[in-house]
Amino acid sequence: MQDSIVTALALGITVPAPGQANLPAPNAAELLRANASDPVIAARPAIHWAAQTWTHGEYVAESQRWAQLFLSRRQSRSDGNDDRPLHVGLLLDNTPDYLFALGGAALSGSTIVGLNHTRVGEHLVRDLVHTHVDLLITEPEHWPEVKAVAAQLDECELLISHRFSTERATAQIDERQPEEIDAALNQVPSGDAGIEPSEETPWALIFTSGTTSAPKAVICSQRRLLTTGNRLASLLELGPTDVGYICMPLFHSNALMVGWMPSLVAGCAVGLRRKFSASHWLEDVRQYQATYFNYTGKPLSYLVATTELPDDANNSLRVAFGNEGSPQVIEQFSERFGVKVIDAFGSTEGAIAVNRDADPRQGAMGIAGESLAIISEQGEPCAAAEFDAAGSLLNPAECIGEIVNTAGAGPFEGYYNNQEATAAATRQGWYWSGDLGYLDQDRYLYFAGRTSDWIRVDGENFPSGPIESALSTHPDFVLAVAYGVPDVHAGDQVMAAVVMRPGRTFDPSEFASWLDASAEVMTKWRPRYVRVAQSLPTTGTNKVLTRQLSTQKYRRSEIGSDQLWVRERGDAVYREFTSSDEQQLRSELQQAGRLRFWDI
Repeated sequence: MQDSIVTALALGITVPAPGQANLPAPNAAELLRANASDPVIAARPAIHWAAQTWTHGEYVAESQRWAQLFLSRRQSRSDGNDDRPLHVGLLLDNTPDYLFALGGAALSGSTIVGLNHTRVGEHLVRDLVHTHVDLLITEPEHWPEVKAVAAQLDECELLISHRFSTERATAQIDERQPEEIDAALNQVPSGDAGIEPSEETPWALIFTSGTTSAPKAVICSQRRLLTTGNRLASLLELGPTDVGYICMPLFHSNALMVGWMPSLVAGCAVGLRRKFSASHWLEDVRQYQATYFNYTGKPLSYLVATTELPDDANNSLRVAFGNEGSPQVIEQFSERFGVKVIDAFGSTEGAIAVNRDADPRQGAMGIAGESLAIISEQGEPCAAAEFDAAGSLLNPAECIGEIVNTAGAGPFEGYYNNQEATAAATRQGWYWSGDLGYLDQDRYLYFAGRTSDWIRVDGENFPSGPIESALSTHPDFVLAVAYGVPDVHAGDQVMAAVVMRPGRTFDPSEFASWLDASAEVMTKWRPRYVRVAQSLPTTGTNKVLTRQLSTQKYRRSEIGSDQLWVRERGDAVYREFTSSDEQQLRSELQQAGRLRFWDI
């Protein structure tokens, strides 16, 4: 079954659109059983973790134990709701337990709720309550976050795993004592429970990143994950000897759908690292002999910022798949490490697709299909983008709008327990992505940010995406993020937060000259304020929390020891933004009746 995908690729069969791939098995349970019953696949490695390896046969056997555990907990659930699958929350790093739990859910018809470890306190409680988590599994690394809110989780059973814990393996577990996962597993029967879930059974609830609002839980049925795994196995041309490297968090769709699911369909392996580490990335790739790698957010930027060595391209990787990589960084990464990079437009909902097989065009994600449209705030199709000879966008106000799939929602199955958000995303029978973009005359699609990322300068609206892309070309920056901060009189001024490459320092004169000479940075895009940060606040998936930066603004009480620079209108260079400047700006906003923007 799995090997037929490789044959199909050899015959040149086109990779299907999202949601259109064939099911590799009637349901996820049958896929696991097929892997374990085939003696060839069963003997292949499925999971590498440091020096440990589990074959597909061993993986399925352990998943059966977890399935029995979940079935026993469903029978004892206090609410008596037999219609809803057991919801299992995972507050774990990328350990084998995470994959065993997913396998157990597949075999028992349970639903995994991947919890973002950067959301703590009331935000963690909100996510658990919102998704009706019955059973929460964590580890010592995250027990402090659970312990802090345990009193608010009366309806949620707690289990803890020390099986792969390292840093805080001896952390004290007191007060509300959670049960050890090994003890719980030893109390249930062994072997396959024989459950046959429907292909429509929710296998996972995957939270959106929540960079602009509270995260929404995207419903992912067994069908959705199986067809996505089949599609990505084809796209990545996976065979039985391939190895994926997963260091992006498994609670996110990128790691689950691009990193792990294709390995199940192709019957190959993945290697795990607890968390992304730029300094250990190449070491891990070589140890696991990884051939494919998934990413999202900014990890490629961090990787190209590491010290370059002559043998960087001496590695087993052949392809990386992800999104949100800047064109310059993608090119540097590809050349330095000898890896083909497929940087696709992507979201957890999965309802937007572009043709990545088109001839490359600078900054574009590919050619849009006929059903993709760019819609203005007034609900009208936007004009095609126009560029000058240097490639700068000439008509952003007319061409940028929300990216919409007019053919419908595709594989998107809705948000759990959020009918309002589902209705908003699927209004008029279309799928509204919440992302900004623009199309050129040839229907190449360009990403321009989120719908909340508009900056209004001198009465003109600009998206932050193209500004960030332009600023990121500066040779001294690892990251550059653009956002609006309040102008004294009306609208916004552009502020940028940048992270310098190792060994580089911010040169206020050089940066001003670079901006003035850049054909890519329009005059009104030039940042009034620059924050030079050691690091930027991010989600657990390496997406920068721009809303947090825009709230912190230029306030010393919020940004700590980060450097601040300002370039007043007409000035040739940047100068330090001092405490006196901050006090004066606050006073001017108050006099103008705009002080309300200071704290938001």
